[in-house]
Amino acid sequence: MTYKLGWFSTGRDKAARDLLEVVQSSIHRGEIKAEISFVFCNREPGESVESDLFLKLVEGYHIPLVCLSYEKFKKQQGVSTGHTGTLPEWRLDYDRAVMKKLAGFSPDLCALAGYMLIVGKEMCRKYNMINLHPAAPGGPAGTWQEVIWQLIERKTKSTGVMMHLVTPELDKGPVVAYCTFSIRGKPFDQYWEEIEGHSVSEIKENQGENSPLFRLIREHGLAREFPLIVATIKAFSEGKIRITPDKKVVDSSDRPINGYNLTEEIDRLVKDKPSK
Repeated sequence: MTYKLGWFSTGRDKAARDLLEVVQSSIHRGEIKAEISFVFCNREPGESVESDLFLKLVEGYHIPLVCLSYEKFKKQQGVSTGHTGTLPEWRLDYDRAVMKKLAGFSPDLCALAGYMLIVGKEMCRKYNMINLHPAAPGGPAGTWQEVIWQLIERKTKSTGVMMHLVTPELDKGPVVAYCTFSIRGKPFDQYWEEIEGHSVSEIKENQGENSPLFRLIREHGLAREFPLIVATIKAFSEGKIRITPDKKVVDSSDRPINGYNLTEEIDRLVKDKPSK
């Protein structure tokens, strides 16, 4: 039987489109023995230029597309005073509406790639979900922008990218696979020297995301995101990794794992990537 993937994305930027393209291309080439059985987007046509480009890409692949606008749902429901755990009740209602729309699909694994919502406990229980996070295990939580600013503020020496099991606690699920890289030495040191004595708030105000150090960290992280997500999904589709009914990550021998360190493999792929 074909291994079935579900794909969740907000489609908010070019990186979201690139991730889908990379995985779909790997499937087409036979590197990943699987198919994307559906793409879910929490934006609908007309909400933003970027997400419209993402939806058009999905349609071009002829992958079943399911949309439910988070913003429209929020306006229709209003903000409920009821609260369950860390998410308001209306957010859990949104998850339930999403699951209802996806009732006709039975994915073996769901990948969150640029999905900008925390997933509630009911959806986490229903699906085996993994998330791409732009930091090493134990690193900062949040969006990739927030992660980079925290790395700069903390004067961090290394970072990474990981795939982890999705839990209701943001970016804290068990690690499935990861890689790390240094943000010191060449070519980083000259840019660390340029910001010496300046606070992150000053850098944000004067340069923002055009800061050379910010852009360089993002460039090195993004180059690793694509091969890591492909390698991780490939491992799942080949049975090398799986998620147990009680949501533990195990290898092919059912031994619990704390994340595969794919740093050497990912570094080799990044090094061998042709220059543009």
